[in-house]
This record gives sequence, C-alpha cells and structure tokens, in this order.
Amino acid sequence: MFKNTWVTAVTIAAIAILQTGCGEYEKLLKSSDYLKKYEAGVELYEEGEFVKAGTLFDQVSNIYRGTTKADTVKYYQAKSYYGQRDYMMAGHYFNELSVTYPNSNFLEEADFMTAYCYYMQSPRPELDQDNTFRTITAMQMFMVRYPNSEKIEQCREIIVEMADKLVEKSYISAKLYYDLGYYKSAILALRNSLIKYPETKYREELMFLILKSSYLLADNSIPSKQRERYQAALDEYYSFIGEFPEGVHSKEAERIYESSNKFLADNNNES
Repeated sequence: MFKNTWVTAVTIAAIAILQTGCGEYEKLLKSSDYLKKYEAGVELYEEGEFVKAGTLFDQVSNIYRGTTKADTVKYYQAKSYYGQRDYMMAGHYFNELSVTYPNSNFLEEADFMTAYCYYMQSPRPELDQDNTFRTITAMQMFMVRYPNSEKIEQCREIIVEMADKLVEKSYISAKLYYDLGYYKSAILALRNSLIKYPETKYREELMFLILKSSYLLADNSIPSKQRERYQAALDEYYSFIGEFPEGVHSKEAERIYESSNKFLADNNNES
C-alpha cells in the first residue's frame, strides 16, 4: 500500500509540475514582455520544444526587426520550424534571413539551409520534381558564393543525388513510353536524360533502353523505313557495347545486333 501511495504521489506531483509549466507558457504567450519571450524561446528550442519555441519567435519576430537581435530571432524562428520538420516554412525563414540581413553571422548557414530545405522537400521520382530542380540551383549558387565552405562536398553529393532522381524520373517516363510502344518518344526522353546528366549511375540502363527502343521501332516500322531504322539500331549497339561490353544487358544487346545485321544483310540490295 505504501508503494502504491508513493507512486500516486509522484504521478500527481509530475502532473502538477507539467500543468504549472503549461500555465506559465500560456501566460507568456499573452505577455508583452518580449525579452522574456525571446529568452524563453531560446531555452525551449535548446530543450527540443520546437513548436512552443517557434510560436514565441513568431510573436517577437516583428518586434525585434531593426534591432541587433533581429537576425538571431529570425535564425531561431527558422530552426524551430526545421525542428518541427516543416521544411517549407523553415526554408522561407532561412531565405528571409539571408535576404534581409546580408551581414549576419548566420548568413552562410542560412543560405545552405535554404537549399537543404528544398532538398528535404524533394519527393520520390514519380512525383513533380520542382523542389528537386530548386535544390540543384540553390546548392550550385551556394557553392559559387562560398567556394571554401566545409559544406562544398555535401553540396556536390546532394546535386548528384538530385540529378540521379531527375534521370530516374525521366527513365520512368521513358519506360512508360516504351511499355506503351511509343518508341520514338522513349528514345527522345532517354537521349535528353543522357545529354543533361552524362555521368548518371543509370547510364548503362538508359543506353540499353535506347538500343532496344531503336530496334523495336525498326521492327515495327513500315518497310520503307525499316532499313534506315535497323541501321540506327546497329549504331546504338556499337555505342552501348563500346561502353558496357560486359554489362548486364550485353547478351540481349548481341541478339539485337545479330537480328539487325541479318535484316540488313537480307535486304542489302534494296534501295
């Protein structure tokens, strides 16, 4: 019984402390003591109470505008939203800090975090990639602006990752054209990916799909266009096998070569 009574007392005490803390926070929200709000916001942020901290910084942001603490308030406001995983609002406030306070000590971090918040909003390849494009642009701008930053290597890695995502989206779109039998559209989409992102990790897959689409386009063409298109398929074979002679698709590429070559040999006398 004593043990149960002690546990109950501790629970009641904890609830009382929590309610007291909540009550103090509610009073602080209604207070006009902006310095106290600012200091409490910093403390709450350090404790990981990002929602409460963000609310306080929202309240004092305009009050501190034009003061020596203005950029610091904006910095904590942005970081609080980042802590909440609200990357859209965090990015907005980091960008606002950068634009409004170009002499701030937080400027480099704000510029990087603006770009990083775009990165955190970049969706899976199947979806719209606006934030992926924004990430690449913002990271490139950061690298130009801060060539000696310790973040440069991370920027490069993110740019490569985002570029691969764009290529993957292009590949998904092209594969859809391929699956539907729209081989000309598939070839065009795949070529554009390779031109724009020649170092992509999907290069072998893209080149093979161009080869196979070229072959199937020839195979399904009207007779008057077949010879020219089989020749184009052979050209794609030489490009593919030149780069990936031992690739995972090399055997199928050889079959395409043999079939295309046979057609051209059998129709050698046609004009």
